[in-house]
Amino acid sequence: MLRIGIVAGEASGDLLAAGLVEAIRERYPDAVIEGIAGQQMQARGVRSLYPMERLSVMGLVEVLGRYRELKRMRSDLIRHFIANPPDVFIGVDAPDFNHVIEARLRAESIKTVHYVSPSVWAWRRYRLAKIKRAVDLMLTLFPFEAEFYRRQDIPVHYVGHPLADMIAMQVDQFQARRDLAIDTEGDVLAILPGSRVSEVSRLAETFVQTASRCARLRPGLRLIVPLVNALTRDLFQQALQNHAPELPVMLVEGRSREAMAAADVVLLASGTASLEAMLLKKPMVVAYRLSPVTYLLARWLVKVEHVSLPNLLAGESIVPELIQGQATPELLSEAVLDFFQQPQRCQELRQRFSEIHESLRKDASHGAAAAILDLIGAGSG
Repeated sequence: MLRIGIVAGEASGDLLAAGLVEAIRERYPDAVIEGIAGQQMQARGVRSLYPMERLSVMGLVEVLGRYRELKRMRSDLIRHFIANPPDVFIGVDAPDFNHVIEARLRAESIKTVHYVSPSVWAWRRYRLAKIKRAVDLMLTLFPFEAEFYRRQDIPVHYVGHPLADMIAMQVDQFQARRDLAIDTEGDVLAILPGSRVSEVSRLAETFVQTASRCARLRPGLRLIVPLVNALTRDLFQQALQNHAPELPVMLVEGRSREAMAAADVVLLASGTASLEAMLLKKPMVVAYRLSPVTYLLARWLVKVEHVSLPNLLAGESIVPELIQGQATPELLSEAVLDFFQQPQRCQELRQRFSEIHESLRKDASHGAAAAILDLIGAGSG
């Protein structure tokens, strides 16, 4: 029986891993798959040994505050998989956590795969030596990453991005509005303050104030805010009560893709949500904040101009990025309203997004599953 160890660290990794698990189960329906899994993976039969939310932490300073807990969890997983060896261990994103597990298991002759490249092409290139020790195969979502690894002589396979396969080239905005019980006429702004508690804590107040300014300056604007769970919803509701208690906002738990599909413009925290908004062809404004110390370290280490995936994939600035001190209600609302006021700019942006979308459609989940099964000699199963 095929045995697989897998660890995903956050909501985006859960979604990617769920597609991979589904593709593997098409060929090995009885495979035993366990590790750390979110709701999507668990729905496909993955046994989670720890709650995935315990890994959802971002930033150097934030990780230090949870170091002992994360180290203990990682040590327990290593012991478990050495005692119960899988045919392959798959680390899904969360590189600082997963590369240690991968290196230890690979030293025990367990095959290891890392799905989703860390941004070594952008910063912390010293991690390449660790990656070379840790993985038998790197699976990348973007073509420029694969080229980078080939130059470093690290086994790599470009699979494309599962979201590009899952999201249609044309999405029905009116149907999305009907599904969410939103009037099909009028302007809609979707606001996504992040999937991590740390992100929502830093951006909720600013996003609420931005929404309030937008609603005041564009009468009739409707606001929808999808939040990943009850904890992030509570944080955002508290910001609403503190700064704009009368602001009419539709809060939904989950359903972020539907909310973005229903919207005309999206305001969001930098991350996978920006890729999803791009695939939905939505004009967006990207914001992000880190702790001051983390931000200073990042500025020193980062070697690329852009932080959002649409800009990285385009190789130029095609959507506004407002980071750290620039992420103010005044600047954010100005950037959001600019899209509502320039339909031609929005149309040009949607065309650019369509071109990038086409380039990422590779049937990623099946490609990743095939590469992993070939690695362990199970490709004919």
